[in-house]
Amino acid sequence: MAQQVQATQPVQKTTLYVGGLAEEVNESILHAAFIPFGDIKDVKTPLDQATQKHRSFGFVTFLEKEDATSAMDNMDGAELYGRVLTVNYALPERIKGGEQGWAAQPIWADADTWFERQQQEEEMQRIQAENRAAMEAAEELHRKKMAQDREGEKEDEEMKDDPMARAEAEVLKQKD
Repeated sequence: MAQQVQATQPVQKTTLYVGGLAEEVNESILHAAFIPFGDIKDVKTPLDQATQKHRSFGFVTFLEKEDATSAMDNMDGAELYGRVLTVNYALPERIKGGEQGWAAQPIWADADTWFERQQQEEEMQRIQAENRAAMEAAEELHRKKMAQDREGEKEDEEMKDDPMARAEAEVLKQKD
């Protein structure tokens, strides 16, 4: 399941999600816990608007991808202030909008590609309609040719039975 989520949204390889934080943990404690793995660019612990306390998770952004990977490998499952941490690569912040209902970018960022897809779809429908019309015309022509061939076969059969018609056909052949 986690791989499916990662496939649909690009993973930020320098930012780690750190879940399971104890109430006592603040941004400076989180920074101190992760600094042994490399240079840290930013530490954030989003606050609950009602309580003004962090929501038991945070984000640590490293300068280097390798440092983030090392921190994730070492800190996932580690204990901090008596709580077991969950450490993963962070997904981009989700903004309401986009074609799937949630997106990593605003809804208007899809506008150009949406119009392009609409034009492509209309072009495909036009081509399919032309192809259908051509196929119908070809089938109608084929039916007419088959009907003419059947008429010609009937005339040939009639000539074989009618000695007068055979004589007329021979005279016409001699004139040519």
